[in-house]
Amino acid sequence: MRTIVRVQDLTVAYRHLRVLKDISLEVKAGEILALVGETGSGKTTLAMAIARLLPPGATVRGRIEVNGHDLYAMPAAAVRPLRGRLIGLVPQEAMAALNPVLPVGAQVAEVFQTHLGFSASEAWARAVEALARVQIPHPERVARLYPHQLSGGMRQRAILAMALALHPPLLIADEPTTALDRLTQGEILALVRQLQAESGMAVLWITHDMGVVAALAHRVAVLYAGRLVELGPCSKILSAPAHPYTEALVRTYRDLIAGGRGEPFYAIPGHPPSPGQRPSGCPFHPRCPYRQDRCRERFPEPLRWGERMVACYFPRGDLG
Repeated sequence: MRTIVRVQDLTVAYRHLRVLKDISLEVKAGEILALVGETGSGKTTLAMAIARLLPPGATVRGRIEVNGHDLYAMPAAAVRPLRGRLIGLVPQEAMAALNPVLPVGAQVAEVFQTHLGFSASEAWARAVEALARVQIPHPERVARLYPHQLSGGMRQRAILAMALALHPPLLIADEPTTALDRLTQGEILALVRQLQAESGMAVLWITHDMGVVAALAHRVAVLYAGRLVELGPCSKILSAPAHPYTEALVRTYRDLIAGGRGEPFYAIPGHPPSPGQRPSGCPFHPRCPYRQDRCRERFPEPLRWGERMVACYFPRGDLG
């Protein structure tokens, strides 16, 4: 499969605070890569770095290619017109991402006017088609409605229509289903799987919900405190996690779906460190039940077995 996203040795910092350190991964055409980790692990920073949408003041080292374009070797002005064609972005908080004083159809139509130079009438017609593509019923009527007149699921579909309007080879979705009920969440996940299968696009799906990972992803990348600690096929990650942090995440998911009535859910002890208080060595070692002295000394070199990678001195389970 063709590689759509290639991230090599990516480090992102804000002044003296390092948010990401030495991240390397790929996303190929036709696959969904789930990026998982607790709040503060650096998931959104990685997504914004790939889209070259980091705020001013961010220092970026490393290389990011999207569909063959080396984004950080280009002037920012050259990246801007490419972004909608290369990358579709579904940000957090659907209501905040939409303009409350414009009909949703006008907001989708703006994509076609800005990037393709379509007339207002032509752009509107294409906007209705884009809304229909994401299975919004009666798209002609919905296009004339304002965001507050739509349900959460419908707003999320409208944002998805905007993100995919120009058929980009990459979709980045940053926890888009977090605020939705389980039924609506399932509908959105099924829609994304269908659209991804039809188009062959690559998808980077950011979440902290391992249930979403199980329902959606082909591969999983696990971030902890700005470091990539595990990477591999979804089935292997869920059935035989190798890093102790991944093992803990999977345990919380298993407890949620199979825990006994009245029994407390498993919770990972301690708290993830803030960027200004990262411990030495493996950043997970203060919370790890398997830690030894060497874990405090330096971050482990990644170990690789076929499609799998784990950065741990004492990996768990079967890595085959």
